[in-house]
Amino acid sequence: MISFDEAIALIASAADPLGTERVGIGEAAGRVLAQPVVAAIDSPRADVSAMDGYAVRRTDLGPYPVGLKLVGESLPGAGWAGTVEAGQCVRIFTGAPLPTGTDRIVIQERVRRDGDKISIDGDPGPATWVRPRGKDFCAAGEILRAGRLLDPTALIAAAGADVAEVEVFERPRVVVLSNGDELVQPGEARKSALAVPDSASPGVASLADQWGAQIVSRTRLPDDLEQMRAAASAVFASADLVVVIGGASVGERDFAKAMFSHQGLGLLFDKISIRPGKPAWLGRAGRKLVLGLPGNPTSALVTGRLLLAPLLTAMQGRQIDQALSWEPARLATPIPACDQRETFHRAHLAGDQVSLVGFQESHAQKALADADVLVRQRAHSPAFVTGDTVQVLRL
Repeated sequence: MISFDEAIALIASAADPLGTERVGIGEAAGRVLAQPVVAAIDSPRADVSAMDGYAVRRTDLGPYPVGLKLVGESLPGAGWAGTVEAGQCVRIFTGAPLPTGTDRIVIQERVRRDGDKISIDGDPGPATWVRPRGKDFCAAGEILRAGRLLDPTALIAAAGADVAEVEVFERPRVVVLSNGDELVQPGEARKSALAVPDSASPGVASLADQWGAQIVSRTRLPDDLEQMRAAASAVFASADLVVVIGGASVGERDFAKAMFSHQGLGLLFDKISIRPGKPAWLGRAGRKLVLGLPGNPTSALVTGRLLLAPLLTAMQGRQIDQALSWEPARLATPIPACDQRETFHRAHLAGDQVSLVGFQESHAQKALADADVLVRQRAHSPAFVTGDTVQVLRL
């Protein structure tokens, strides 16, 4: 049985990025750049106004009051084509290009206007209110590095650089298989006292989608080895990663690993010294990866956050620690000493204060919904008391 850190190291070594593809900027949200984004234009495109006001010549200012003649108007996308001479000015709006001959803006609050005449009664201050051409970035400059997640801020930068398409890593194709004769579609369990809603697989599939996966299918399987082998054969060609929920213990009907024997499954690790999630495992069959998660819903989701999220991150060309960003928080509830299994407690974070949820069992579902972070407690660590600093990971 290996440690959590050893499991993460094995995931990092096993998770190779997939191929790449070009997608339009409108379809690129949540994807990971495989090539840098290089600007096609300057930003701003020209010297532009940062405020509504009047474009003037600095040499025309002072002594005050100053009177100037209004000779035109400059709008965003429709600048004034003439040249401003001594004693003249142009009405200008935010984002509009500065007319030739001008070098600063006097904001409209400092100006009195009467027809085509303006008066500036006092010194408008040192600010020029001019955004120089290329102040943000210049054409041919790198805007976003390879490996950057295209979140909303990155999309604004890429689109602002006049980039229509980006080269991104392919999304991992994921198949989710849940095992158990007792499992039924949510909404059907009420029909039988022995039935249990399949709650783990929709949560794990949603987690995978959140971390960039393309969910190919989600299937429930009975505890029948031949049917499970047939299902494994059917989905293997369409997946880069198969996630199996349940069937990973040592019972007579736990077939999660045996179902992949025809695919030549070789285990990279089998069991991790963590709580929850001890039965988790990772294997490879050819170029495909298979990740096994525990069957209890809380264990499945917590282990998915700890193992599946980093695995998907690495498969998309990002650093694995980008999925394991631990943050300090102050403990608001005490935690007993830890035994030989590293423990990840479900908790709620409010500001910098973290409180454990009251029900920590691996089958808890309402309590899981009340949690938004995991608190990490390393193996053999002493008890934590209120006020101690702990490390937390957002769910």
